[in-house]
Amino acid sequence: MDYIEIIGLSAAFFTTIANIPQAVKVIRTREVKSLSAPTYSMLFLGMVIWVIYGAIRNDLPIILANSIAGSLCGIILIIKLLCRDEPQNSEKI
Repeated sequence: MDYIEIIGLSAAFFTTIANIPQAVKVIRTREVKSLSAPTYSMLFLGMVIWVIYGAIRNDLPIILANSIAGSLCGIILIIKLLCRDEPQNSEKI
């Protein structure tokens, strides 16, 4: 493994784990009102395209990072779309 691949894997690691806190919060709370469906749709599509690009180039860091991050983004997007019309659990007093 050369230094260029180490740089790529490091970047992949940090950009992938950046999605974990949001995904965990959405999965636990189902609070998605402040999230943008168009933004997550475009982000998800971009990550799918990155995976295809990585596969064509046989580039493991691109494939791994975008597969994992795309999965997390897809989960958030699905919950956003499914919970769109559900009332929030918080009550105003």
